[in-house]
Amino acid sequence: MDTFERFSHAGIVPVVVIDHAGDALPTARALLDGGVDVMEITFRTDAAAGAIRAVSEGCPEMLVGAGTVITLAQCRQAVEAGARFIVAPGYDEEVVSWCVEKGVPILPGCVTPTEIMAAMKHGLTVLKFFPAGVYGGLSAMKALSGPFKGIKFVPTGGVGPQNAGEYGAAPFIHAVGGSWVCAQSDIASHNFERISQLCREARQALGRT
Repeated sequence: MDTFERFSHAGIVPVVVIDHAGDALPTARALLDGGVDVMEITFRTDAAAGAIRAVSEGCPEMLVGAGTVITLAQCRQAVEAGARFIVAPGYDEEVVSWCVEKGVPILPGCVTPTEIMAAMKHGLTVLKFFPAGVYGGLSAMKALSGPFKGIKFVPTGGVGPQNAGEYGAAPFIHAVGGSWVCAQSDIASHNFERISQLCREARQALGRT
């Protein structure tokens, strides 16, 4: 399976915030124990690059990528650390062009027709929709899927255990993104069994088990 097939198979792309790189590997294993073999480690902390490297080298069965990538410098740093895909909160032409040129799967945030059309020019068909709850959620993505046939979304922000099933059932949803399956507090307290259990519950709600 390619990167985006792995997203769909997992059903959820966990948004993982790591404060200490040493927590990355056990977090990855907890996700795997819950049936989720993809993870997006966000560039919101100084530990991000080290965390990506730890998972890339120590847990090859996990498809690890970098999230909250805003600049090309972050993008390069993430790929050098072993990130196998890039997730950006918005659409940045420089970052998208670089990823496409280098063959790095990129999931840019696109919530307007203009952003979607820019992404389509690069051949992208799976796009992040963030923050989903603010920009109209399912109704907005349904409306956008009308003129943009073949585009699928990975909504993040406003997706949780209470509505994941509803999102996952929509034909224009490729997968969902969210941090609820691996909360920063659970990672910090090493509550890895809870992370595994929340992954199992999320996959069940998304119809992936």
